[in-house]
Amino acid sequence: MSYPLLNIFWTMFEFFLWVVWIWIFVMVIFDIFRSHDLSGGAKALWVLFVAIIPVAGVLVYLIVRGGSMHERAARQAERQDEAFRTY
Repeated sequence: MSYPLLNIFWTMFEFFLWVVWIWIFVMVIFDIFRSHDLSGGAKALWVLFVAIIPVAGVLVYLIVRGGSMHERAARQAERQDEAFRTY
Protein backbone atom coordinates (compact mmCIF):
# COMPACT_ATOMS: atom_id res chain seq x y z
CA MET A 1 0.00 0.00 0.00
CA SER A 2 1.70 3.14 -1.21
CA TYR A 3 0.58 6.75 -0.84
CA PRO A 4 3.35 9.04 -2.10
CA LEU A 5 4.23 12.21 -0.24
CA LEU A 6 3.02 14.43 -3.08
CA ASN A 7 -0.42 12.81 -2.89
CA ILE A 8 -0.55 13.55 0.83
CA PHE A 9 0.22 17.22 0.19
CA TRP A 10 -2.34 17.34 -2.61
CA THR A 11 -5.02 15.81 -0.34
CA MET A 12 -4.19 18.33 2.39
CA PHE A 13 -4.44 21.17 -0.14
CA GLU A 14 -7.83 19.93 -1.38
CA PHE A 15 -9.09 19.66 2.20
CA PHE A 16 -7.86 23.19 2.93
CA LEU A 17 -9.67 24.55 -0.15
CA TRP A 18 -12.84 22.73 0.88
CA VAL A 19 -12.72 24.30 4.37
CA VAL A 20 -12.05 27.77 2.90
CA TRP A 21 -14.99 27.33 0.51
CA ILE A 22 -17.35 26.45 3.36
CA TRP A 23 -16.06 29.40 5.40
CA ILE A 24 -16.66 31.83 2.51
CA PHE A 25 -20.13 30.37 1.90
CA VAL A 26 -21.11 30.79 5.57
CA MET A 27 -19.68 34.33 5.72
CA VAL A 28 -21.73 35.32 2.65
CA ILE A 29 -24.91 33.92 4.23
CA PHE A 30 -24.16 35.81 7.48
CA ASP A 31 -23.50 38.99 5.52
CA ILE A 32 -26.79 38.69 3.65
CA PHE A 33 -28.71 38.59 6.93
CA ARG A 34 -26.53 41.28 8.56
CA SER A 35 -27.20 43.76 5.75
CA HIS A 36 -29.77 46.38 6.73
CA ASP A 37 -30.01 47.92 3.27
CA LEU A 38 -31.63 44.80 1.77
CA SER A 39 -35.33 44.10 2.10
CA GLY A 40 -36.61 40.73 3.25
CA GLY A 41 -37.44 39.68 -0.29
CA ALA A 42 -34.00 40.64 -1.55
CA LYS A 43 -32.39 38.67 1.27
CA ALA A 44 -34.52 35.64 0.39
CA LEU A 45 -33.57 35.90 -3.29
CA TRP A 46 -29.85 36.21 -2.47
CA VAL A 47 -30.02 33.19 -0.14
CA LEU A 48 -31.84 31.14 -2.78
CA PHE A 49 -29.35 32.18 -5.45
CA VAL A 50 -26.38 31.33 -3.22
CA ALA A 51 -27.93 28.03 -2.07
CA ILE A 52 -29.11 26.79 -5.49
CA ILE A 53 -26.03 27.79 -7.49
CA PRO A 54 -23.34 28.03 -4.77
CA VAL A 55 -20.20 28.78 -6.78
CA ALA A 56 -21.78 31.31 -9.13
CA GLY A 57 -23.97 32.75 -6.35
CA VAL A 58 -21.06 33.40 -4.00
CA LEU A 59 -18.90 34.85 -6.77
CA VAL A 60 -21.68 37.16 -7.97
CA TYR A 61 -22.44 38.23 -4.39
CA LEU A 62 -18.78 39.00 -3.72
CA ILE A 63 -18.54 41.01 -6.94
CA VAL A 64 -21.79 42.94 -6.42
CA ARG A 65 -21.79 43.46 -2.64
CA GLY A 66 -18.32 42.36 -1.53
CA GLY A 67 -16.96 45.87 -1.06
CA SER A 68 -19.43 46.64 1.70
CA MET A 69 -18.97 43.29 3.51
CA HIS A 70 -15.96 44.64 5.38
CA GLU A 71 -17.83 47.79 6.42
CA ARG A 72 -20.73 45.76 7.87
CA ALA A 73 -18.34 43.42 9.68
CA ALA A 74 -16.39 46.38 11.13
CA ARG A 75 -19.60 48.07 12.34
CA GLN A 76 -20.73 44.82 13.95
CA ALA A 77 -17.38 44.43 15.72
CA GLU A 78 -17.54 48.03 16.97
CA ARG A 79 -21.06 47.46 18.35
CA GLN A 80 -19.95 44.29 20.10
CA ASP A 81 -16.89 46.02 21.56
CA GLU A 82 -19.01 48.94 22.77
CA ALA A 83 -21.54 46.56 24.36
CA PHE A 84 -18.70 44.67 26.06
CA ARG A 85 -17.15 47.86 27.42
CA THR A 86 -20.47 49.18 28.76
CA TYR A 87 -21.09 45.85 30.46
